Parts: sequence; C-alpha cells; structure tokens
Amino acid sequence: MAAIKLMIHAPTPEALKRAQNNARNLLKLEDDAEVEIVVNGPAAASAVTISDETILPLLVLCRNSLDGQQLEEPEGVRVVAAAVQYLARQQASGWAYIRA
Repeated sequence: MAAIKLMIHAPTPEALKRAQNNARNLLKLEDDAEVEIVVNGPAAASAVTISDETILPLLVLCRNSLDGQQLEEPEGVRVVAAAVQYLARQQASGWAYIRA
C-alpha cells in the first residue's frame, strides 16, 4: 500500500493543538507517512512558539499570516507564500486534506 501523504490544516490555536495530536497519532501507526501541519490565520501566533522537535519539521507556515500579524518565522520552519495556494496545490498533487 502507498504511504499516506496528509496535510492537516490548522487555522486556529485550538486546531493547531488538535493537529499536533493528530500528526503524532498518525505517525505512531504509519511511520512512513508524510505529514504536514499547514498553519495560517490566528494559529500562526501559536505556531511560532512551538519548540517540540517532533512537530517543527512538520510545520508549514503561511507568509501572509505571519506578515499580517507581524510575526517572525521560526528558524528552520517551512514558510509558503499563501496557505490557501499551498493547500490547493498539494491536494492537486495527491495529498489528502484534513482540517483539525
């Protein structure tokens, strides 16, 4: 069976907490899964405070949200121009989408 490719969309701080739990739970069951937590909107302020080394590589932050809230991107975290564009392009290339 093909490896799972999953984007978990987290637009709110509460959704970001759920997304982190969802990602951890999936990776326990499917260690070859590719998981991204795509963060935008109000969740961006929470995302820049994450220090969990398990979660940091999974984060994909929205530049528009960072700029709109005058937040600096954490070192080593992926940033895309717009979460909406990234989500659409990833889905078009076969990634599954879940909103946390």
